[in-house]
Amino acid sequence: MEKQTGQVISDDDNTLSESKYRQDLDDFHPDPAQIAQLRRKIDWRLLPLLSLMYLLSFLDRVNIGNAKVAGLEEDLGLTPSQYSWVLSIFFIGYIIAETPSQLLLKKVGPRRWLSLCLFVWGSLTMLMAACNSASSLYATRFFLGIFEAALFPGAVFVISLFYSRGEQALRNGLFFSTATMAGAFGGVLAYGIAHMDGVRGLRGWQWIFILEGLPTVLLCFVSFVFMPDYPGTAYFLTEDERDLAVKRLLKDAGPATETSFSWKQFRDVFRDWKTYLHMFPYILTMTPLYSLALFMPTLVKEFSFDALTSQLMTAPAYAVACLCTVIVALSSDRFRERGLHYALPTLLAIVGYILLIVLEHHSTASRYVGLTITTSGVFSAVPAMVSWISSNFGGHTKRAVATGLIISFGNCGGLISGHIYTDGRTRRGHIISLIMLCVSFCLILLLKFLYIRENKRRENLSAEEYDKEASRPEPCDNHPSWVYIS
Repeated sequence: MEKQTGQVISDDDNTLSESKYRQDLDDFHPDPAQIAQLRRKIDWRLLPLLSLMYLLSFLDRVNIGNAKVAGLEEDLGLTPSQYSWVLSIFFIGYIIAETPSQLLLKKVGPRRWLSLCLFVWGSLTMLMAACNSASSLYATRFFLGIFEAALFPGAVFVISLFYSRGEQALRNGLFFSTATMAGAFGGVLAYGIAHMDGVRGLRGWQWIFILEGLPTVLLCFVSFVFMPDYPGTAYFLTEDERDLAVKRLLKDAGPATETSFSWKQFRDVFRDWKTYLHMFPYILTMTPLYSLALFMPTLVKEFSFDALTSQLMTAPAYAVACLCTVIVALSSDRFRERGLHYALPTLLAIVGYILLIVLEHHSTASRYVGLTITTSGVFSAVPAMVSWISSNFGGHTKRAVATGLIISFGNCGGLISGHIYTDGRTRRGHIISLIMLCVSFCLILLLKFLYIRENKRRENLSAEEYDKEASRPEPCDNHPSWVYIS
């Protein structure tokens, strides 16, 4: 029984076709030093750009929390309900746009699509300084969500095109760790910007939006010049290096699939049990994450800090979370494992929420420790979570659509998160988040068990059963030679 390998990874012109590699793929044994050099070259050219883009993206979406502490709510006369909807409406646009955005990214390429979205959402962030009512904030935040929807699933997809399945968690971890850096940096930056209150007749919260939106607009030009679309179009690789990159990805990826857009793969996403079993733990993790990100300055302020100090004191918790995120991602790739590296940080976050509830009336220091543990657990679960998705869906179209659909559903948690913490009901928010993470923990373990069971089933197929399953058109990850990473 001969098992096939090799999923085509190429640009839309199919210049790096499957036929070019099929004959010698089984005998492909590159020099490890050459692979290490190629990997480092891609790391230094791709990851800093994606990471900086996501840092600014996360900063632009959560700086509304810093603006609230700096006086936004009072100046615009927002009620608690209106402010909650200001937070939530961002995610309505985000959810609506995520899957269509992935299809556009697949069609026009990451370089053009992501660069355009950077320019638009940076401009919208700066325009929030001109908002003078709840309705103007609603409109701006809604469209901000639409254009920011391109980046996170788009970056996860791009990383899956340039790295083997066993390398993606660390790269996703380094990329996503900038979200925690944005939290830490955003708090310190907001602390400094808030002192500009009154400069040129503008309030401190207006300067927060202006000065944090401007770098995003400038970065779009850098992205348009330097962002590659696919390994075959990476300007910074030589022709031989592009050839080597594609071959090793073919070797790792599994059964052969087409590189052009496939409606069959699109439909298969909705018929695949994995899609739905990834959706629910994702939303149950992202809801607490976004509630922490959006309300962190407010939660810290409840520890008896003044408004300016609250901005500054968000930084240490995020700094610890950043370190934990990178360590967990590194371990996930080191052991080529995803489920436990998703479940154990979730368990850590559960412990953190329990501490926040139990220590509600204790010292500021003990409550801050609980908040730091919670933040570290929730954020460090994300690299394994998203890498699990990109590692286990084969085929360009199927992976792009599945990534967009699952992340879109998960970001419904952002819509919910704006209503979890309301004035005077912090304990209720902690309890809701705790319950969500407990359910998520159980679903993660269930998904890991199902992946292990399916791998064992495929190992024990007879020759006839193997040939029958392999003969289906565009099997992608349903090909019997595909081995799931559990």
